[in-house]
Amino acid sequence: MFKVGFDNDKYLKLQSGKIKERISLFGERLYIEFGGKLFDDFHAARVLPGFAPDSKIRMLAELKDEAEIIIAINASDIEKNKVRGDIGITYDLDVLRLIDAFRGWGLYVGSVVMTRYKSSPAADTFKQKLQNLGIKVYKHYDIDGYPHNVPLIVSDEGFGRNEYAETTRSIVIVTGPGPGSGKMATCLSQIYHESKMGRKSGYAKFETFPVWNVPLNHPVNLAYEAATADLNDMNMIDPFHLDAYGVPVVNYNRDVEVFPVLRSMLEGILGECPYKSPTDMGVNMAGYCIFDDEAVRYAAKHEIIRRYYNALCSIRKGGGSEIERGKIELLMQKLSCSCRDRLSVKPALDKAESTGAPAVSIELNDGRIVTGKTSSVLGASSAALLNALKTLAGIDNSIDVISPEILEPIQRLKVDHLGNHNPRLHTDEVLIALSISAVNDPNSKRAMEAIPALRYAEVHSTVILSQVDASTFRKLGVNLTCEPMYQTKKLFHS
Repeated sequence: MFKVGFDNDKYLKLQSGKIKERISLFGERLYIEFGGKLFDDFHAARVLPGFAPDSKIRMLAELKDEAEIIIAINASDIEKNKVRGDIGITYDLDVLRLIDAFRGWGLYVGSVVMTRYKSSPAADTFKQKLQNLGIKVYKHYDIDGYPHNVPLIVSDEGFGRNEYAETTRSIVIVTGPGPGSGKMATCLSQIYHESKMGRKSGYAKFETFPVWNVPLNHPVNLAYEAATADLNDMNMIDPFHLDAYGVPVVNYNRDVEVFPVLRSMLEGILGECPYKSPTDMGVNMAGYCIFDDEAVRYAAKHEIIRRYYNALCSIRKGGGSEIERGKIELLMQKLSCSCRDRLSVKPALDKAESTGAPAVSIELNDGRIVTGKTSSVLGASSAALLNALKTLAGIDNSIDVISPEILEPIQRLKVDHLGNHNPRLHTDEVLIALSISAVNDPNSKRAMEAIPALRYAEVHSTVILSQVDASTFRKLGVNLTCEPMYQTKKLFHS
């Protein structure tokens, strides 16, 4: 059941104030590493219920006259066709999406930096594609011993080998399509080059997770470990902060590992490092905005369960890792939670067992459960979606909200003219049919008007859904999990 536990307005006010305070500490240019997702931080919205997915970009838009964007992407992620799990597109395509989205908010994208660059067909093709689109591209290379070999890193053979990304504005936002994109290394490399040119510049970090001022094993921090299980990130007590202030706070291994590099560089640039710990360099007020800890704990535990199902399905599809699955399973054990705690799972499994066909269950925000079964007309996802809309609109389940006169022509079109063997309607097709029915049918209109109430609902399918159905549920703002099996034994699944 969805319950708000996070004050987004307070977060915007506190976070904006801290960013402006940090900008005033440095000289000609400030590099701000933006972790997480800028436009659509759905992970934060799921584990901090009440957090608006576009909070970060709204703050940036206020600085658009002073700021420019550098997008960092790890060249190996291009080669591996790494996919953003939340929106289902590869990291290289997400770079293009991000550029368009930034421009839509009036923000200037100065360049793309390809980190850990090694020449490969995929990376070089993407680089050429960006350049053909008029986007500047710079290459940053692997450095032996990074992040521990500070003398080599802070030298002409380390950061000095990297191409300097030309910047023109006082605030440079460095972001990327996901974790491991090389955002911090890009910032540090840029600061190194700025210092060689006699310019003073600084660094700050804007990242939501882990939340430094909630306990190490709080579910919201463990959910971050689940989200980055493929990177083997690990939350930890910041030893530098503990030594400097005697206060235990939470950070993560990569920031702790790289802090000596940052400290050494800033000492060389400014004469002294303004930060005593990696937590100091962050700007993160999220912990102060949690007003219902129980609601946040519940949401974060369920995010970890969803991540577990996603890991199982990734393995079934051939792209996942048993190490990733095992790590998330350990996190679930640490929190004493299991797949049984996801309330939409058992009704779906029970429906599939009773019908002998795939089934889908939806837990609505008020706790009610609706199910959908496979029929000759509708797939289980489509049936569950219609049943949910009827329940939300107060329409009796026996009433048809889509006329057979509309359904039958769509089925004939699919089979007779579009080459489909399966006449069942997908979720997007059902919504289109429902919108047509709503022109003349008041029940259909009421069902259409109930669509916004689906947001935050929890959906479980007994089979891996098609890309079309998964995408539709994502656009509706519901949280989807699937059992790690396909409906058929075919080798190719679209």
